[in-house]
Amino acid sequence: MWPFGKSTADRVKDAINEQTRLKDLGLQVQERGGTVSVTGMVPNERYVGLINAVAGGINGVKNVDTSGVTFEQQVAAPAQPAPQAPAATVQETAPATAPEIQPTTGNLNARPASPAPASTDDTEFEDSSRVAKAVLKALRGNVELADDPIDVLQSGKSVILRGVVDNDHEKRLAEKLAREVQGVASVDVSGLRVAAGAKELAKEKDQDTGDTVYTVKAGDTLGAIAQKYYGNAAEYRKIAHFNNISNPDLIKVGQKIRIPG
Repeated sequence: MWPFGKSTADRVKDAINEQTRLKDLGLQVQERGGTVSVTGMVPNERYVGLINAVAGGINGVKNVDTSGVTFEQQVAAPAQPAPQAPAATVQETAPATAPEIQPTTGNLNARPASPAPASTDDTEFEDSSRVAKAVLKALRGNVELADDPIDVLQSGKSVILRGVVDNDHEKRLAEKLAREVQGVASVDVSGLRVAAGAKELAKEKDQDTGDTVYTVKAGDTLGAIAQKYYGNAAEYRKIAHFNNISNPDLIKVGQKIRIPG
């Protein structure tokens, strides 16, 4: 169960797939050392800001690289070349005459039409997509919650808190801080669970993949480790398979085990 075992890249993918405008674009996500790289094609450059905002709401993301994102306009079919001008001749031509003015029923004093302004819908989605990042900043700025593995997702003007905190007090505090952020209409904490020692369990990460890592201590068994992370000792099989451990009864002190999602 998240956040134990889900890499940073996978959590960014989840956030993208829950964003209505991004979920069907087939964007690819990779992460290394806190830098998330997103590649793929989007309708226009305004989507880059949305990608940055969505990824920025994920705990553990330090930078977002969108240099691999292309726009549909860039791959459109090339325009047909303009026809070549006819070759000059020495034939005498008639004097130029003023173009014939066609009658019109419109306003003769009207100014040329201006480009249409951005739609209210587009403006709202750009503004509101940054709320999740502001909520995460508020949580990171609180001493009690700074080290809790919490992600912030967004749906419209509502934010979704997902992750783990040490106790009920921290859960209530996280909800309170999120509600106080300007632009937040409601807060969903159904995905925020309480687990004693959550900070310590999620502390160690693989620097390349972002996977949660546990270092085996004296007296540990895979069943006990599974109980800590999943609340179910029977999940030890998942951990053994993920780490290519052929004999679940043979683990060594100091051995680093990745925790799968």
